[in-house]
Amino acid sequence: LRRLNSAVQYVPYRGALRPRSALRLVRQYDIVADCSDNVPTRYLVSDACVLAGKPLVSGSALRLEGQLAVYNYRGGPCYRCLFPRPPPPDTVTNCADGGVLGAVTGIIGCLQALEVLKIAAGMGSSLSGYMLMFDALEGRFRNIKLRPRKADCAVCGDSPSVTCLQDYEAFCGSCATDKCRALQLLPGADRVSVQQYKALLDARVPHVLLDVRPPAEAEICRLPHALHIPLRSLQDRDEQSLQRLQKRICEEKLRTDDQTPLPVYVVCKLGNDSQKAVKILQELPAEEFGSVVAKDIKGGLMAWATKIDSTFPQY
Repeated sequence: LRRLNSAVQYVPYRGALRPRSALRLVRQYDIVADCSDNVPTRYLVSDACVLAGKPLVSGSALRLEGQLAVYNYRGGPCYRCLFPRPPPPDTVTNCADGGVLGAVTGIIGCLQALEVLKIAAGMGSSLSGYMLMFDALEGRFRNIKLRPRKADCAVCGDSPSVTCLQDYEAFCGSCATDKCRALQLLPGADRVSVQQYKALLDARVPHVLLDVRPPAEAEICRLPHALHIPLRSLQDRDEQSLQRLQKRICEEKLRTDDQTPLPVYVVCKLGNDSQKAVKILQELPAEEFGSVVAKDIKGGLMAWATKIDSTFPQY
């Protein structure tokens, strides 16, 4: 950056942004750009900007889509005006879990920098009260008009209840990090380690291995004996997918005495979506699928690559 423009002063802060330091940092600057990848940090930065009276240029990207908005600028809404309550942690996908195309972040980042420069130059922002949506697959931009500032907003409303920064990890029920998250949606009895699964695989125990990753990920790498049915198909109760699962279960049951439940082990990339799939499988009618016991494999295929097969691709 100094080579590009030596007249600009760059001040790096090494460490995560925390409630105890955020307001002090934000007050030193005229404009804040949020490039974070997790919900707690978005609430933290937005609240700090409202309390400090600073505009916030917020950009985000996931997979092939990007969003850009300017909050708390010239009477416009803040982040909490749009999202008063955080979403359930298990419904949030970040870039580490869902992936993102680098070119998308570059496009959103350039547009974000443009809005910062416009505000700094006194030209104003065309995105105050609007959200810009970018669809890289279709190559389209569109602007969505946002709701105006809410008079009853907890932080920027007429009688705010949030007057100081709080514990945003507790508020959101998730960690302020963009690293891969390990969800705990199932009891320990419904989960097995990759080592335990490898042992039963070596012992040739009859079972079904169900891979619930998206099709694009399954094309990158997969265990050859796995049946691939994306989680979305299970959630939608796709008839053709359920028939494929039912057929595989029946085939494996021919290898058993048909007296004990057939284990169905579910795997994904990190062991998060597999837990959601297990919950769905546990609700399937026994008269159609017979007696089965569904369990997920902790850590998913990335744990398999780390602990069992070092030649298995990591992505």
